[in-house]
Amino acid sequence: MKVMLVAAEASGDALGAGLAKALRAQRPDVALIGVGGPKMAAEGIVSPFDIAELSILGWIEGLRAYGRVKARVADTVAFAVRERPDAIVLIDSWGFTIRVAKAIRAVLPDVKLIKYVGPQVWASRPGRAKTLAGAVDHLLALYAFDAPWFEKEGLPTTVVGSQALHVDMSGADPGGFRRARGIAADAPLLLVLPGSRPSEIRLMTPVYEAAVAGLKAERPGLEVAVVAAGTVAEDVAARIAAWPFRVHLVSEADKYSAMKAATVALATSGTVSTELALAGAPMVIGYRFQPLSYAIMKPFFTGKYATLFNHAADAEIARELIQKDATPEGFATEVGRLLDDPTARADQAARQTAALDLMGREGRDPSEIAAEAVLAVTTAGSWV
Repeated sequence: MKVMLVAAEASGDALGAGLAKALRAQRPDVALIGVGGPKMAAEGIVSPFDIAELSILGWIEGLRAYGRVKARVADTVAFAVRERPDAIVLIDSWGFTIRVAKAIRAVLPDVKLIKYVGPQVWASRPGRAKTLAGAVDHLLALYAFDAPWFEKEGLPTTVVGSQALHVDMSGADPGGFRRARGIAADAPLLLVLPGSRPSEIRLMTPVYEAAVAGLKAERPGLEVAVVAAGTVAEDVAARIAAWPFRVHLVSEADKYSAMKAATVALATSGTVSTELALAGAPMVIGYRFQPLSYAIMKPFFTGKYATLFNHAADAEIARELIQKDATPEGFATEVGRLLDDPTARADQAARQTAALDLMGREGRDPSEIAAEAVLAVTTAGSWV
């Protein structure tokens, strides 16, 4: 059996690596090929090109990168035609993978196409559920609230759970993190997580810098740490070096220790919000798009919340400041409120944990369930 995995961003690369490991554990003779990043490469899946150039968000950014994306879609399809896999798993990255799915369906109509992570139709553009149902054979959804949107369009769906809910933080050492950086055990620590896409770093980092400057002016003893995600680490490090106050730069390796050590977190919307909630860190969430991209996309936003655990709880547990609300003053006010109120921090952390339970925190390893589904679809053609 030959299975091809396709990931176009860092988060998908991590999912692909976990799936690859689980597939080999369940079917040792499976041949795995695909498109991915360093984590999939560590599992023996060598990508025919670098996926870093495909980390794109927003309509305008997408238009600018259209030629590059189109070329990489063609490269991916050519790779599939050459290798002739029995099944292809398309991981996250809606804009890229839906194009790959349609192109492969046209030239390899018999190959099984499986989408791993569906588009967030509960938040925007619900019509994408029908589009996906017409393009692939099966969906591996992360959350139970995803499934009905696709099943009503006739797409068989397996809820596998989110890997973010199963992060192993047993090795995190918040005390050691503080000691290694000379941060007193009782000092307030603000952890800033600016994102993992170049556009997020470019748009959010200056806003966070101004917000933190305001917070430190009122709280001279505030310690600040910034996480530099692997895909944008050099860019983040260069920007943070210019900040006019002391900042502790945090690598991916120390991320979970930093989360557990944090008094409050300020984070760009994404999977990291779930990880922070698992670590028990109360947070404020922010996001900005390029203005023209946001103007184009705004009419398609139908969900009330951007943060998954807010959506699951149907409540704004973590304050969300999006686009025009994502100002230095707004962030400083919301973060300052949490820094100054231990009761508010404890209450928010508890509510975040309860929301994670609604999302399926106690389930099996998602990679194992996903692997079972992929093997079943590949061998039997259907699995519900």
